[in-house]
Amino acid sequence: MQLIQETPDLSAYLAADEAIDHHHPLVRETAAKLAKGVANSYEYAQAAFEFVRDTIPHSQDSGDLRVTWRASDVLEQRTGICYAKAHALAALLRAEDIPTALCYQKLDVVHGLVAVRFNGAWHRQDPRGNKPGVDAQFSLDGERLAFTPDPATGEADCPVLYAAPHPVVLDTLKAAVDRPHLWRALPTAL
Repeated sequence: MQLIQETPDLSAYLAADEAIDHHHPLVRETAAKLAKGVANSYEYAQAAFEFVRDTIPHSQDSGDLRVTWRASDVLEQRTGICYAKAHALAALLRAEDIPTALCYQKLDVVHGLVAVRFNGAWHRQDPRGNKPGVDAQFSLDGERLAFTPDPATGEADCPVLYAAPHPVVLDTLKAAVDRPHLWRALPTAL
């Protein structure tokens, strides 16, 4: 699948917005801590990915009822569903000047992930969080995502790389009073 930038302006994939608030002190502090132990931007991207994937539980897996959507809130509250975790990873990567896009898969519902740009190419990453049957890994040599869409059931990868969260996703997160409410309202299409 060929990934398609929503905008040709690469600087859009470094920008901050209300969800990817990479200028927030907690995002900057977390990014600085992660950057201390690495030698280059590739190692940093992997460290940030593993940090979000492994230290911020997916709220459905952990049973957490809170809904987060802003990157700084995800980092502070240590919870989020796929979209929120993607926002947190995007903020951490953009904080270190790594172009990062938001992208989606159409499964039973829309699933959120990110793409990072290295060596002139985009590489999708899924910080959802591993569990039995899910083994997402950071990779620049082929995708190691949490899920593989099944075209026979109408599932698909969405090729568009968004500079900001899709409005349907962001509106759904912001309107949710808790995770059970969110689960009933998850978008099935963009």
